[in-house]
Formats: sequence, structure tokens, C-alpha cells
Amino acid sequence: MGKEQLPELFLEQIESLLGQQTSSFLESYQQPRTYGLRFNELKAALSPSQKQEIIDLFELEPIPWCSEGYYYKEDARPGKHPYHTAGLYYIQEPSAMSAVELLDPKPGERILDLAAAPGGKSSHIASKLQGQGVLISNEIHPERAKILAENVERMGITNAVVTCAAPDELASRFPATFDRIMLDAPCSGEGMFRKDPRAITEWSPGLVDLCVTRQFDILEQAYVMLKPGGTIAYSTCTFNVKENEDMMRRFTENFPDMEIIQMKRLWPHLERGEGHFVAVLHKNEEQTEEDNSRSRKIRGRKDKRGTNYKAEQTALQELESWIQQELPGYTLPSGNPLLFGESLYLLPGGELLHQDLLKGLKIPRAGLHAAQMKKNRIEPAHALAMTLQSGQASRQLNLMLDDPRLNAYLHGELLNVDVSLHGWTLVSVNGLPLGWGKASSGQLKNHLPKGLRLF
Repeated sequence: MGKEQLPELFLEQIESLLGQQTSSFLESYQQPRTYGLRFNELKAALSPSQKQEIIDLFELEPIPWCSEGYYYKEDARPGKHPYHTAGLYYIQEPSAMSAVELLDPKPGERILDLAAAPGGKSSHIASKLQGQGVLISNEIHPERAKILAENVERMGITNAVVTCAAPDELASRFPATFDRIMLDAPCSGEGMFRKDPRAITEWSPGLVDLCVTRQFDILEQAYVMLKPGGTIAYSTCTFNVKENEDMMRRFTENFPDMEIIQMKRLWPHLERGEGHFVAVLHKNEEQTEEDNSRSRKIRGRKDKRGTNYKAEQTALQELESWIQQELPGYTLPSGNPLLFGESLYLLPGGELLHQDLLKGLKIPRAGLHAAQMKKNRIEPAHALAMTLQSGQASRQLNLMLDDPRLNAYLHGELLNVDVSLHGWTLVSVNGLPLGWGKASSGQLKNHLPKGLRLF
């Protein structure tokens, strides 16, 4: 990309920021964009030797600021590999991995990812929670929320709820609730210029100002939802001061109980990445009476279960009985059963996420989708398969990478199997679950969801 392709006002802005480093910054635009993946720590089946095989397979190189992050070369194409379908890793721009590392989630905490699609930071948070605590992953745009839900499912996350709501709608329900909040703010995307040239044509000073207004509005709602003593990580993939340092200065001036703990920039001419800004802020321990009042009002509500409660408990008991027979090495994660038609979900979060509080919210994924409760039978959900580890299913068809049936399964085809195999079968690649099949009379009917099949 040549200097002449970049907006003049953007160039002036960069020069005011970098001074003598400007030429080095512009030279970085002549280099290929960076590519990265982050291993999914919820996929515990990987031994060190298996992980090393994958590192060798894709010629991966460690990313300094993320222990599970690795660079790969464009021609490696790990996103096309069956391991990607198995949720072994998430394709993520290397600089972006810095945000959750600095947020530093801990198992058992209540976390909000406020602008979460497509799911890179949510899946990173979930890997650090290790199934303990609860993650609310929110995306205001319905189509992007759907993609977010699909990625949460692929990564085998059991303790996440995907919501599709405006920040103020969430704030009215969850005041002073979260231990940590991730806000990857909608921004002018200056760090996308090398990755996506369309971002150049969309950029303007007016867009920057629009983003500034939007960012502060969202930060105000994040403040309401953060517990006293809690932490916010605010990040952008843009370079200008207005959306970064100035935004943090304005935020702390308006909310004096917020303290900036750290601000970090990753520049493409100094690090192997497209560029990122992250600020970590801490809220002091004192809670205002207004926050206390709102918390009492929200949390004092009763969970008014309807007539479906008994049906949900019955469905959960039936599923647990099925699991004892079909998945003897597996324990369902804790959660309240919810029925949406025939779909049985396990809603995490205990009292935090009771039904009355969630009423009226758009929820593309209400925790773990466990099963379809058909009349006189149970069909395990694809999401349930993605939470399993090798050896937890009574029947497992483990395919090697060179087995032609692997490609056939990913294309949704019927598979030939041993005639002794009968019933629901977990299909995996090198021990990593891909989905379900149902075996009968030497054939395995493919239950990989149609939307996930290769064409």
C-alpha cells in the first residue's frame, strides 16, 4: 500500500503522534498483514506432543503477549482445516489478543463482553474462566449476534449467554453486577487499513467524531454495570488520540472513581500486528447509594417460574438419565434448565440470570444448548458434542486426517461404519469432537448441522 492511498488528514494525525517514527510506520504498510490463531484452552484433550505437531503443521511462531497465541503464514490456511471446525483454535488478529490478556479474567468471575461479535475476545475470556463463573457476550446487531453464538458453540463454551441488546438495556438489568467488562469499542478502524483497504475509503474525521460520541455513550453504560472494585478493559483497533487517550481522560474526569491502571499501544512498525490500543481501568470499592438502590430493586425480584418449570425439570432428568447411558464420562455443567419449544438449554449464572430478569431480552444463545426433547426420544445438540472430551462418549468414531470419511462427514454425507456400531456416536478428528452421527446397520447418518457443512 502506498502513502498516496492514505487520507491526508490521517497522515497528518500519524505524524503528530509519531514524529520521526512516521516513516517507519508508513513503511510497515509495505509489509504483508499479520495472521494469528489462539489455541482454545477449553480443549484439554491436547497433549504437549499433539500441540507441537500442530505448531509444526502450520509453522506457527509464538506471539509474545499471549501464551496461547501464534503467528501463521497466509498460505498455511488453518481456518480451512478440520481442527478449526473442532474448535481447537480461534483465528484472531495478533494485536487484538492483548486486550483480554490485560483484562486478566479469573475463574468464577462474572464477566461482560459488551460488543462481542464475532467472538474472538469472548472465546479468549471463556478459555480463562475454564467453565467457572458466567460470561455474558453481547452484540447489538442481530446478524453479528448469530455469528457470535455460532463461535461460542464451536469453541465448546458452556457458561456463556449471548444477548442481542443495546448497552442501556443491559445496564437497566445489571447495575453494579460484573467483576470485569471487556469493551472492544466500535471505532474508526485505522488499524484495519493494511488488513482491509475498504476501511480506508470509509475513514473520515467525521467518522472519528461519530465513534467518539458512541464510545462515550457505551462507556457510561459499562460504568453502571461494573461492580465497585471491578475492572474495565477498553480497546480499539484505531490510532488517533481522540478515541483512545482523550477518551480515557474524558471518562475518568466524568467518573472520578475510575482509575486508569494501564494504557498500552501496539504499533505495526514496532510489533508484528495490525495495531491495537488497550486501557485497563479500576473502579474504587465504594458504591453510591443510587447504585445500591438499583441493585436492590433488580436483585430483589423473584424468579417467577411459569407452568413450564415442571416440564423443564422433567426434561433435565430425562437428559441426565440419557447421559448416564450414552456419555458415562461426562457431567453436565451446572445451570437452570430452560425449554424453548423442544430445545433444552442450561442457563448458567444462578440467581444472576433468573428468568424474570431476562424477560424481554433477545437471547440468541441461553447458555448450553444440550438437546432436542422429542416425543419418546432425545436428540443431543451439536453444542453438547463440542463440550465433550475424547473418551466421554459410549460410542466414538475417531477419524484420522487421512481418512476419506473425514471429508465426507464435513460435507454432510452418510458414512460407512462397522455393523456393530449402533446409536448416537460422537465423530471426532484425532480425538477432537466434530459433531454427532447416528449409526445403524453399517451406516452412520450425519447430524452435523447443515449450516456448518462444507460445500
